[in-house]
Amino acid sequence: MNASTYNLPLKLRTTSSGFTLIELMVTIAVLAIIVGIATPSINSQLANQRVKSTTATLANALKEAKNESLIRRQSITLSYDNNSNPKMINITDADAGKIASYRYDSKSIIKSSKTSIDFEPSKRVDAAITYTVCDKNTSIVPRQVNVSKLANINIKAGVSC
Repeated sequence: MNASTYNLPLKLRTTSSGFTLIELMVTIAVLAIIVGIATPSINSQLANQRVKSTTATLANALKEAKNESLIRRQSITLSYDNNSNPKMINITDADAGKIASYRYDSKSIIKSSKTSIDFEPSKRVDAAITYTVCDKNTSIVPRQVNVSKLANINIKAGVSC
């Protein structure tokens, strides 16, 4: 049997189903309020993730430099550059030959007393150093990567820039 609008009672044919303009405006206003509340939280989560990612990249690069110095039995240098675009962490051997390069986020900042560290094949570094990873969003908790004189690498959170 074919159901058409002509078979419906008059009352159902004259009523229209849909949304009124006021209902649509209220719905959009509620969505705008929810998005406005959620945006700052999302921005801080993204900044936290940038700091964690840059810290992990730095720690992995330090570990690779340490291992390469043991394998090659020569000094290996790790350096970083906050001023380049893209920002880079470079690992080079004693002859200035590039071993590896790592990119890190342009909004992340690595701070330390020196921009390079030398890993010796004797499982030591030239000097203990502490790297602090910060973000351009200053409300984010920075992280630290500590390299001891014996080339032990530790990550610590809850420090200040």
